[in-house]
Amino acid sequence: MKTLLIAALVAATPLPPLQPELLHAAIADLEHPVVTSAQLRVAGPAGRWYGAEGLADGQREVRPDDRFRIGSVTKVFVATVALQLVAERRLSLDTKVRHYFPDVPESLDAVTVGQLLNHTSGIPNEVGYPDLSTPDKVIAHRYDSWTPQQLRDLIPESEPKFTPGTKQEYRGINYLLATMIVEKITGHDLAREVEKRVTRPLGLTKTYVPQRNETTIRGAHVHGYLDVPGQGRVDVSDFNSSRAHGEGDMVSTTGDLTRFADALFGGRLLPEPLLEKMFTLPEVSMVDGTPARYATGLQTFTVNGVEVWGKTGEWYGYAAGMFSTRDQQRRIAYSFTPTVRDASQQQMTLRIANAVTSS
Repeated sequence: MKTLLIAALVAATPLPPLQPELLHAAIADLEHPVVTSAQLRVAGPAGRWYGAEGLADGQREVRPDDRFRIGSVTKVFVATVALQLVAERRLSLDTKVRHYFPDVPESLDAVTVGQLLNHTSGIPNEVGYPDLSTPDKVIAHRYDSWTPQQLRDLIPESEPKFTPGTKQEYRGINYLLATMIVEKITGHDLAREVEKRVTRPLGLTKTYVPQRNETTIRGAHVHGYLDVPGQGRVDVSDFNSSRAHGEGDMVSTTGDLTRFADALFGGRLLPEPLLEKMFTLPEVSMVDGTPARYATGLQTFTVNGVEVWGKTGEWYGYAAGMFSTRDQQRRIAYSFTPTVRDASQQQMTLRIANAVTSS
């Protein structure tokens, strides 16, 4: 495994040097989109930088160790734990989901654990979830409590959206089921498994999976806000994230995320053959016909000729990301707090992506 990693480093395309003025500009514009704070950390042999803008809670400046909700970056942790169970021969990616949960609709009998993890399951859209299409509806449901079983029961008794394994569609329900399988195999909740297998061994002291129905963010953190018609700007840091169990409920910091990427990409958490699965795209297309872009736990994109792997994440009032070049020469973690949850968030994400790869 060390030989492979050394070869990757030798063969790596040299990265452009960091340009602090571009990095600062990427997070300094707090109006496009409208955000209350932003922070960016770049780590690795090709250069280091950290910067923050805005206020953490309307009064004090953002600090490097402030926690934030990481949204779907959670999926990287879940995939890592699942693959560790594969390495321990306690789980097989080829095992059918209904082997663990026979009450999953029979029409999904062909769906495997591996298809959950790379989003090729074809599971139909859930039915019965409350409408969260507007900020006021989000606020009305912010303290709703969900059990994993209740969320699983939202899967309808209907045919898959496509034959499992033939297309790719990014869906949170895949990781809810994967998390439930991890919990069934280990006999422990995800919080305990992530702590035991990832955060404690790596010293990620600011990263955790919230306990069921835990609403507050522990310790010093960046607050998230939503602009709600008729109510103004509402602090939504306090939120019950049980509906995103295993797919988007974790909390972390930029420092912890870059250290996690270092350990994961460096082979300290998984043996090489299983780590390779996180960098192997399925040979299918997305449902819209574009090439697959999600592997097991990670997604990939190329900007300015630089290929990176990692994961973006969103939660109400929060946007985050963790990415790295495959050779770990450049690792990136960011967080910003948009007041509107829509496509405008991509403006800052794209500025960050361009700033960390520009020559």
